[in-house]
Amino acid sequence: MEPYNLTGALEFLLLGLSEDPELQPVLFALFLLIYLLTVLGNVLIILAISSDSHLHSPMYFFLYNLSLSDMGFSSTTIPKMLINMQTHNKSITYAACLTQVSFFTLFGCMDSLLLTVMAYDRWVAICRPLYYQVILNPGLCRRLVLMLFFISFMNSQVHYLIVSQLKFCTNMEIPHFFCDIPELLKLACSDTSINNLFRFLLSIIFGFLPVSGIFYSYYKIISSIIRVPSLLGKYKAFSTCGSHLSVVCLFYGTGLEAYLSSTISRSTRENMLASVMYTMIVPMINPFIYSLRNRAMKKALQKIFS
Repeated sequence: MEPYNLTGALEFLLLGLSEDPELQPVLFALFLLIYLLTVLGNVLIILAISSDSHLHSPMYFFLYNLSLSDMGFSSTTIPKMLINMQTHNKSITYAACLTQVSFFTLFGCMDSLLLTVMAYDRWVAICRPLYYQVILNPGLCRRLVLMLFFISFMNSQVHYLIVSQLKFCTNMEIPHFFCDIPELLKLACSDTSINNLFRFLLSIIFGFLPVSGIFYSYYKIISSIIRVPSLLGKYKAFSTCGSHLSVVCLFYGTGLEAYLSSTISRSTRENMLASVMYTMIVPMINPFIYSLRNRAMKKALQKIFS
């Protein structure tokens, strides 16, 4: 088959989670609810942090940006899937597919890097409490977020180039609910060995390095907590990390599952279920974890509702 040099006029077909017409209304209602809860939860977090002066600290500044990134992450995939379900049209243009790849990588990488910086924030707060406001001053926090966005943007552009260099044959069906890079690589007619190598290297850089930073931060935190003489003091110190640690385990656990299922497993259904957990469930749960386990956040949300 002769490979095509794709233009914006050509389209892919997103096969979605199920082709059963009876399941479509159920899936539409379920994913619409998940998306609305994701947006509502993260908007409430953003409003709570913006409106309450007690939450104007480095930890909540990073949480504010994490909520923005989570909304972008979900908005990259869910709305298009809902539109396709509602219109019974599975097509996505080549340009829209590349855009989806770019934004998906941007917000996914931003989430990963923000969680790493938030681990550093907890390290400074527990191990260097007297210097916390000095080390993580507002200017440094803003520069850190800008730097993370720039790194994430560069990563997304590299992935954009990886996909844009691919050539495709007559089979334009993607067995997924969004333009997933591994599925596009499998679909390509051209040689993808270099593309796969670049993707593997980027996965190490933007997966292994942030995880290593988080592990190192928590190693320092645990070493510091062990030296606290009282059990109550240990509990109070570690409780400040509980929400962040829960989100880290969810994000990287589901992310690793999605990566391994797309790379190793041949089951399309397993890959899609892992992607649903990673792209939909985690951004929806994050606001609830941070609000339910945090007294200051609860008070700020009560003020908004009252």
